[in-house]
Amino acid sequence: MKAVRFDRFGGPEVLELVDLPDPHPGPGEVRIAVRAAGVNASDWKKRQGLMDPDLPQTLGYEAAGVVDELGDGVTDVRGGDRVFGFCTDGAAQAELAVLSHYAPVPASLDFVDVAALPAAVETAARALDQLGVTDGTALLVNGASGNVGSAAVQLAVARGARVIGTASARNHDLLHSFGAEPVSYGEGMAGRVRVLAPDGVDRALDVAGSGVLPDLIGLAGGADHVVTIADFFGAREHGVRFSRGDEGRALYVLGQIGDLVEAGQLRLPEVRTFPLDDVADAQRAVESGAGHGKIVLTVG
Repeated sequence: MKAVRFDRFGGPEVLELVDLPDPHPGPGEVRIAVRAAGVNASDWKKRQGLMDPDLPQTLGYEAAGVVDELGDGVTDVRGGDRVFGFCTDGAAQAELAVLSHYAPVPASLDFVDVAALPAAVETAARALDQLGVTDGTALLVNGASGNVGSAAVQLAVARGARVIGTASARNHDLLHSFGAEPVSYGEGMAGRVRVLAPDGVDRALDVAGSGVLPDLIGLAGGADHVVTIADFFGAREHGVRFSRGDEGRALYVLGQIGDLVEAGQLRLPEVRTFPLDDVADAQRAVESGAGHGKIVLTVG
């Protein structure tokens, strides 16, 4: 099969489409003929050597496609079924991929739609669970207009939370449409939040990693009421929880995505697609941060 791989660290030019042996699913896993695979910031960070020091490396943690091989004990899907989910081996940007956690593709959605969702929605749901966000919680989301931030806002609103979200002024209408109260980030952000919530908030989620953890701690009444997914060193300095997937993932949310979308509680992000052959250009687009939405590779 063809798969994305790099044998040395560097810029997008180190990415290659190479022939690799076909993978096979283990117990409880399924193999799919990939139709779409998401591209995330972790991809370019891996490519630059900022995460895993080993070489060579494949890429991709989320994909959608058609089941073509079942692992032992799998009874909930059959060959030919449309599914999406997580490739924990980090090898989803390929013609074939093994999914360790998966859910059926809702009838109303296509492969590109669902390939854009798993990583952002799982990360958001995990952070909200760690914060204990429920009906009536007042939540501040710092960096509310990106892929994970948007998912966190919408999932929190669906839980019945009051959400205040920081974003640039051009994204305030978007946050309003999600059911959040927008404020501009930058200097004076804490004061602007207190105009909306004079007594502060119950919980705060940092998605942007923009050095505002002290403000979030003050607004939420303590470091134990704050979670960050973006500021590892700040979390250590200020005693804030840094949310990591290896602490337990919110995989249950895969099975809820279809209902959330169909109920209007989760809006699909804007998606820009690239063919698998153009993975270098796809990574350039993600790394540059230009525009909004999600980058997805299409296969076949």
